[in-house]
Amino acid sequence: MNPTYIKEQFIQNLLIWYERNKRELAFRKDKNPYRIWISEIMAQQTRIETMIPYFERFIQKYPDVKSLSQADDDELMAMWQGLGYYSRARSLKKAAIMIMEEYDGVFPLKKEELKKLPGIGDYTAGAIASIAGRQKASAIDGNVIRVFSRLFEFGEDPGKASGKKQMTALVEAFLPEADLCGDFNQALMEIGALVCLPKSPSCSFCPLEKFCLSRKSGKQLEYPMKSIKKPRTIENREIWVIARESMENKKDHSHVSRASYDIKIQKRSEKGLLSGLFEFGEQKPQGKEYRVFDLGSYIHIFSHKEWHMNAKLAVISYEDSERLRQQTDSLQKKPDHAQFVPMDDIASVYALPTAFMPFFNRARKILNDQANMNQSDSMTIQTIGLENEKDEFK
Repeated sequence: MNPTYIKEQFIQNLLIWYERNKRELAFRKDKNPYRIWISEIMAQQTRIETMIPYFERFIQKYPDVKSLSQADDDELMAMWQGLGYYSRARSLKKAAIMIMEEYDGVFPLKKEELKKLPGIGDYTAGAIASIAGRQKASAIDGNVIRVFSRLFEFGEDPGKASGKKQMTALVEAFLPEADLCGDFNQALMEIGALVCLPKSPSCSFCPLEKFCLSRKSGKQLEYPMKSIKKPRTIENREIWVIARESMENKKDHSHVSRASYDIKIQKRSEKGLLSGLFEFGEQKPQGKEYRVFDLGSYIHIFSHKEWHMNAKLAVISYEDSERLRQQTDSLQKKPDHAQFVPMDDIASVYALPTAFMPFFNRARKILNDQANMNQSDSMTIQTIGLENEKDEFK
């Protein structure tokens, strides 16, 4: 069969399927390079359905390159909270500053120019160049690799340099003319996300089924081929979530109110894992007397290591907290921005990594339960006081 004819049929089948089945996503509507960029960076390591609410909030706060270039670092980290891989957010700001300074605020659209920006690799540059710039450029992500590996029973590990080079050449051999490249790339991504799934491909619904060698041999799940990875290292950690009753509660006891709490957090080093983000400490609090609650255990998995954590909640006095604030117990053994902050601000103001969120959520529930109990006790005491006053009045 004529190779040119096969290519034309391949492209035609793919684009017809895409037009009928593509998801209506906010960042696809106007082909804005800034919005495409943000969406592609967010979608790394995150499912599209999970990413969309984060994308919408981010665009509302930072609608363009200029606003992102001027973002406050802590606010930017807080906006990114929940997506993980926080270095991506830092790279976004660095790239935005570079666009403002070196490109006069105009977003570059050529693939090679885009790859000069911090945090933008070959895939993201290809996606922006083809979709927003209408250029002939490949955009090869994990979905595209899976689709082409199965289509052609690709016998190399695409994660290695030699395999990646061969995969790129294979995909680029099927690229259509420039005007269609954006849809072509997005169609391949959609096939991988909706049809050619890692563990349960829906081959009978695939527009490329007749071209697929692994479908014919029944070996779909053997592709893409992967080398054996080194096992992740395991680190055991003991976490202390330290809380104190808010100073506001100490100022006025003349009325019944629900107690609020502050929680101690500290900033990690600007280098290394979860750099520049907030964390709970690992040092047991020093004080005359405090209550302790077990927060259980949690395993957080990074790409190359696992944290096996056990945690406790300590509720200490305000006086002890002032002394504790000076302790230098960050994971890097360096003093760094230890502070007590309102519990309700942690979820919205401070960038607390997802590694610590299970312990924070458990601690918040315990503290809220304690506050409700204290409020109920205070109301009982006030009621008794009022009854006594009535008796005296009589």
